[in-house]
Amino acid sequence: MLHSRHRLPILFLLGALVACAPEKEPPAKPFDAAFVRLSAVEIAALPLAPRFEPPVGSEHGALTYDAQPFRTTRHLGSDLNGIGGWNSDFGDPVFASGTGTVIYAGVPAEGWGNMVILGHRVPDATAPHGWRVYQTVYAHMDKVLVRFGDTLKRGQQIGTVGTANGHYLAHLHFEVRQSTSVYPGLGYADGPLDRVAPDVFLHEHSGMAEDLLNPSP
Repeated sequence: MLHSRHRLPILFLLGALVACAPEKEPPAKPFDAAFVRLSAVEIAALPLAPRFEPPVGSEHGALTYDAQPFRTTRHLGSDLNGIGGWNSDFGDPVFASGTGTVIYAGVPAEGWGNMVILGHRVPDATAPHGWRVYQTVYAHMDKVLVRFGDTLKRGQQIGTVGTANGHYLAHLHFEVRQSTSVYPGLGYADGPLDRVAPDVFLHEHSGMAEDLLNPSP
């Protein structure tokens, strides 16, 4: 047992060591990819996309249906299926909805599977520059046939319909975003965030007559 006269120096020494010990740094906050934005140069390089069409089915979307429309059960896109249902559309081609540049290509999470995001400059006479930046998102794909930085024409094949590696029955999760942020994001949310209704967007930017019937594939 230490004599009382030895305790005070030892306690003083311990206190000094604690005072000199470096403070623990607070844990780093997780990186928020929503803050990754297209630069002014990247935006200027995006091609103009005056027309858009459905990304699956025929040129005008024949033989497909929307199994989970935008904002149904908080859904932020459209789940596009072949009319045969189940996995009948597995491996069907997925096309670029509009002329654009691949600004993301990868597998952000298991539930997303293969995802491609195209960036577009969409003409808009009410916008300050005469156009606005939109993105089209293609997810759950089986195969991807394009790479980051590729510029695609409207109707050019991006990949094939998949199941997100078996997480779902085959379908294409398709989103339209008005945003310059490049991030995979969420598939469901309480609010629409930067998403717009895909069916409304395609209708407004189809450039086709109202009475035009969908041709067969």
